[in-house]
Amino acid sequence: MLERYRTVRGAGDKEIVIKKSRFIGHIKPVQHDEEAVAFIEEIKKRHWNATHNCSAYMLGERDEIQKQSDDGEPSGTAGKPILEVIRNQGLKNVAIVVTRYFGGIMLGAGGLIRAYTDGAVAAIEAGEAITRVLHREIFVELDYTWLGKVENELRSRGIRTGTTAFADKVTLLCLPLNAETETFRNWMIDLTQGQAVLTEGDKVYFIEGE
Repeated sequence: MLERYRTVRGAGDKEIVIKKSRFIGHIKPVQHDEEAVAFIEEIKKRHWNATHNCSAYMLGERDEIQKQSDDGEPSGTAGKPILEVIRNQGLKNVAIVVTRYFGGIMLGAGGLIRAYTDGAVAAIEAGEAITRVLHREIFVELDYTWLGKVENELRSRGIRTGTTAFADKVTLLCLPLNAETETFRNWMIDLTQGQAVLTEGDKVYFIEGE
């Protein structure tokens, strides 16, 4: 799993008008090839009467899957520019469809490339680009006498926390950066003089800054 990657918060769409042609950029975060294809087909059905529904998507930790479609526009003027926007903005696991309703004015190859580029950028603005950062669940079991000190130290270091369970002992769910798992373990053991019992859980992504 990547320690961090850039994607979009959710699905969105935004329309722009260029020389009387309507371009509607649609975007959705996707995890699998099938999900990307289904999204593209959904947009095509929704805009069945559009002149073109051009698309591109990029998937995988190393961008292993990269696909594009000009959907009837001149070769290289639609799908490729959309894919280039995804690549240039460093996004992963996203699919974009740019719908065009022809307005009667020919744009030429250069104009089409710029229009589909702008449509893809509009889609990303609608989906809201974010960065997901990998964290690690660590359950910290303590005697109640340690609770106040540990909570204060966690706050002062800005370490993300989850729910707290209260039983014979208290268990804090801590969520340090995955890359800092070992550092966190050593710090917590030192902080509690070896009294804490630490159990590692799942790796989970959170949005940076939230």
